Amino acid sequence: MTTRQPRTATTAHPATTARTARLLAAIAVLGGLLVGTAAPALAAAPDRTALRTAARAAAPATVSVSGTGRAAAAPDLAILSVGVEATRKTAKEAMSAQTTAAKALLDVLHKQGIEDRDIRTDSLSLSPVYTQSPEGESKVTGYQAGQSFSVKVRDLDRTGQVIGAVNDATGDEGRINGVVFDVADPSALRVKAREAAFQDAYEKASQHARLSGHRLGRLVSLSEGDSVRPGHGAVPSMPADEPGVPLAPGEIEEQVTVSAVFELL
Repeated sequence: MTTRQPRTATTAHPATTARTARLLAAIAVLGGLLVGTAAPALAAAPDRTALRTAARAAAPATVSVSGTGRAAAAPDLAILSVGVEATRKTAKEAMSAQTTAAKALLDVLHKQGIEDRDIRTDSLSLSPVYTQSPEGESKVTGYQAGQSFSVKVRDLDRTGQVIGAVNDATGDEGRINGVVFDVADPSALRVKAREAAFQDAYEKASQHARLSGHRLGRLVSLSEGDSVRPGHGAVPSMPADEPGVPLAPGEIEEQVTVSAVFELL
């Protein structure tokens, strides 16, 4: 008769037991870190959403308007566009005649009290003159030379006298291309137009606020466009035997436009 021996429990090696314990501890620490990191992130998401919602709710209504302002004053400056033009058979002859006429023009301007700082050459030209034959062929038959000047007359009462003197001195070769009136220093006029433009914008914004059941709040933004100077006067060319020219300067107007954004309360 065979007798069975009872099974003996196997005892784990101490080194294996230590490694297992360390592994379990590491897993526990890692799990805690993951939970700790995820919790603030999940908690922050509702906070950000609430902040965005509150920001949208707190953003005030606004109104955007534009304003136009004008200011006018009597001109104190006339700017003449004058010149000479000569046509001759050769380019050399045309330039010589043009030079003689230009010197006469400059001399008479100086005699009229116009200073050198108020005389500026705008253009100088020399071009061939073509004549078409009966057969349709174009042929150079001469040359035309010209020079134009911009002249400031600071005494408006003498503007017509200066024009007449230029015509007398240059004869058939003289040209009066036009005259415009202006103010020597437009800054003061622009300041008044700007004030009027802002007042216009403010009144428009106030009306919009009232019509929409709001009160007008602070100015959010303001921009200004380019100023405009409408209404320049001009006279065309005139014959050389005209001794004086009656002129009507009128008024010079400055126009400013602004764009403004106001809060509505």
